[in-house]
Amino acid sequence: MARNLPKPKVILAVTAHWEADKVMVSTAAKPPMLYDYYGFPPEAYKLVYPAPGSPEVGRRVLALLAAAGIPAADDDSRGYDHGCFVPLMLAYPEGTVPVVQMSLLKSMDPKAHLAVGAALAPLRDEGVLIVGSGMSFHNMGLFSKNGFGMNGVSAKYGPSESFDAWLQHAATGATGAKRAELLAAWARAPGGRECHPREEHLIPLMVAAGAAGEDGGRTDFSDYMMGAKISGFVFGDA
Repeated sequence: MARNLPKPKVILAVTAHWEADKVMVSTAAKPPMLYDYYGFPPEAYKLVYPAPGSPEVGRRVLALLAAAGIPAADDDSRGYDHGCFVPLMLAYPEGTVPVVQMSLLKSMDPKAHLAVGAALAPLRDEGVLIVGSGMSFHNMGLFSKNGFGMNGVSAKYGPSESFDAWLQHAATGATGAKRAELLAAWARAPGGRECHPREEHLIPLMVAAGAAGEDGGRTDFSDYMMGAKISGFVFGDA
């Protein structure tokens, strides 16, 4: 992703690993690390992502949400969770671009998250890269059944292929209100619930798509992981 985009001034990371009753926005100047996982080797708890926060952009996010009538609040102590620091360590390993984290709503309402994205659209003209950090497939039961790929057997999972084809069409084949209408109906898509028994890893995409407005989308990545088809998308020039 980063190779094909201009370097942003700030990254707004919408993370699948933070949920709240209202939209929460990090405003810490120096966010700590939040190792929100367990059972991994000791090295996994020594990872550090040195990017600073951006209280100024955090406040700008809050102001835009307030102007749109969307309840939101700041969190000045939230650390970088793995939904934020893992992808950013790969995309921007130097960790010099400031990062603001934003939560999902516990409701997981796709229309509400599309509206959040639409409210934040002005950030795109201010040098802010809005990253929806999740996964287009997230069924841990299937990954477990496949031995998390450790047994060398990862049979392709048909519902993931069906849902991925639908998602690529929805994300890249329409814009604006039509794209929003399609994405909001994701649970009725072929393989939708099989791929997302709970949708927290899909919902960040709604924020990114909502912010894109009439800009088109393109598939930036598509491959198989442990038998599941997964894809990532970029909207406009991001």
